[in-house]
Amino acid sequence: MTQPVRVHPIVSPWGRFGLYSFYIDAPEPAIVDTGIASSPAEGMIPALEAIGRRIEDVRWILLTHGHIDHIGGAHALWELTGRQAKVVIHQADAPMLRSRRAHVDEYLAGRGQYLTDPDGASRVGAAADAVISGEMEPDLLVQGGETISLGGDVTVSVHSVPGHTPGSVAYVIDGQNDVFVGDAVQVHGAANGFPGFVDPAAYRASLQYLRDDIRPRHLYLGHPYRGADGEPFGVELDETQARRALQESIDVETRVSSAACRCLEAGLEGTTSAYSPFAAVAEDLGYTGDPSLEPSPFFTTLHGYTTHFSNRFERKATHG
Repeated sequence: MTQPVRVHPIVSPWGRFGLYSFYIDAPEPAIVDTGIASSPAEGMIPALEAIGRRIEDVRWILLTHGHIDHIGGAHALWELTGRQAKVVIHQADAPMLRSRRAHVDEYLAGRGQYLTDPDGASRVGAAADAVISGEMEPDLLVQGGETISLGGDVTVSVHSVPGHTPGSVAYVIDGQNDVFVGDAVQVHGAANGFPGFVDPAAYRASLQYLRDDIRPRHLYLGHPYRGADGEPFGVELDETQARRALQESIDVETRVSSAACRCLEAGLEGTTSAYSPFAAVAEDLGYTGDPSLEPSPFFTTLHGYTTHFSNRFERKATHG
């Protein structure tokens, strides 16, 4: 690569969250993640105009995972490029791009089992209808290991980093090690103050892989995740900040894992607590956030430990 490719963050407000996309200023320009339905018109167009670029010229839409605040604007952005941009997503998360109903099914299979909200599924469905600009088939399904050419000598390598979702990926600008991870690095979580991941073992392994093998020179996050002091990291981290965010994420997972394992070993028990049946975990960690606020990472994560570690405890009970 003759000279560094510039990266421009683009922010789109949404409720309690700042949604971040990133413009890769390559010969075939790319946008990483798309916010919600309104983000391309309200956030991306003026941001690109401010740097002398046009949304019509975007040729790649690189999705880090399938959650609505990352894929919601994909169809709208694709339309604004004259349907010329190629949409990329991991095959495991592709159902979330193809179908709004997949987001309701995800809710019912996970956190919805613990939230005592009879209208929960309909609320998730309404949100999907409102913020996903359109169901669509991706142009390119990835698994990790692929290289995507952005024109000239600019290439992006794709790395599977599951945990937050089964199909989370990191995109790395080759030669300068700029790394886009979406929500794969949670630290202490975003606005809800709790890290969210569906597969604890995969999440930890992905963090270690990013820290030890990828070693980002710059790390771009999907939201301003919070450190131990409650203060948010930025979304553009230098090498030192990136290593700190990765290590803190691993340390947080260690603490959550220890608390979850103790709770599971003691046996889940329903109570009147808002954190039921994981009240012991909240108490152990000193977590006082509202577990009912969507996307409810507390229940998403604890359900992940229940699902992925249950066999361990079943075997222990069987063999004494």
